Amino acid sequence: MTRKTRLSKSDWLTAGFSALIQDGPAALKAEPLARRLGTTKGSFYWHFDDVPAYHGSLLDVWEAEALSPLARILEEEPNSGAKLRRLGQQITDYSSPATDGKNPERAMRAWAQGDAKVAQRVAKVDNLRLNLLTELLRDSDITNPDWARVILGSTIGIKSLPENARDADGPMGSLVDLVLALR
Repeated sequence: MTRKTRLSKSDWLTAGFSALIQDGPAALKAEPLARRLGTTKGSFYWHFDDVPAYHGSLLDVWEAEALSPLARILEEEPNSGAKLRRLGQQITDYSSPATDGKNPERAMRAWAQGDAKVAQRVAKVDNLRLNLLTELLRDSDITNPDWARVILGSTIGIKSLPENARDADGPMGSLVDLVLALR
């Protein structure tokens, strides 16, 4: 069955994030995505030159949406402790309309395990996050850079624990509070 409405580039990207989260990176090809959307591959190639270009667009969207809230957090929160807490919670709870309301963090990291370009992009985002966390910790008189790695690692993995699948804000806030208490 084919669709009667024209799909947008955004529709293809949203379908890609859903496919990546549900079925892994092997689902990020024109044919399976077209089946998922009930359309032909021609629609895919109308928006993307090829599958690598599509992958690049997925990575661009993920990077932009993973990093865009950081500036807002820095502006809105009154002190380094509040910024650290909210930053950890934002990474843990990241989702957007482009990802169909789901957090793609684990799926992106799984994809990165088998694709060097994806691994480079994930490392770029991680480095930016780590630099920001390190700076906020220094502002709080905590100079051990390992704490930034502990916080970032926790933000990535905490949702995989069943008891935190729905609400990880409490544990993330507790971790930040514990680290800040070390000063």
